[in-house]
Amino acid sequence: MPSLMKFLHLAAAIVWLGGISFMLFALRPAAAELLAPAQRLPLIAGVLKRFFPLVWLTIVLLLLTGLAMLLALGMKNAPPGWHLMFGIGLLMFAVFGHLYFVPYRRLKRAVAAADWPEGGRRVAQIAMLAWVNLLLGGLAIAAAIFFVWARLDQRPHERTQTGN
Repeated sequence: MPSLMKFLHLAAAIVWLGGISFMLFALRPAAAELLAPAQRLPLIAGVLKRFFPLVWLTIVLLLLTGLAMLLALGMKNAPPGWHLMFGIGLLMFAVFGHLYFVPYRRLKRAVAAADWPEGGRRVAQIAMLAWVNLLLGGLAIAAAIFFVWARLDQRPHERTQTGN
């Protein structure tokens, strides 16, 4: 069961952070280069409409698997990196909640009204909040590596005896 929890946790993080990376580094720049606002903004709103339900699913998976692993080990026994990941994760969930319920809703209204300047402002705001979450996700990964794996690296390695 712990391996399944870790797999689901990592898979959810990869999907969420990978989607953010795709939006920031591929879709948004290409759309800005090739499309006028009347085509670009409905495209971005449509992509987000399809991506955001997946983000909500990843949030549920991250929260459930993270809590399950923390509680199974015991909060007092969990490595400091797990506590950092949990706190950073909660902050990421809050940032996404704000992104979804404020600028994304305004983007949808702007696109429906063909208000391209307002839509452009909302896409910029969404991108800024996505950058925040991408950086926070990087910090969560760093917490896992430097505060959990580093602790494991300090344990003496058991060597097998060859009998010679």
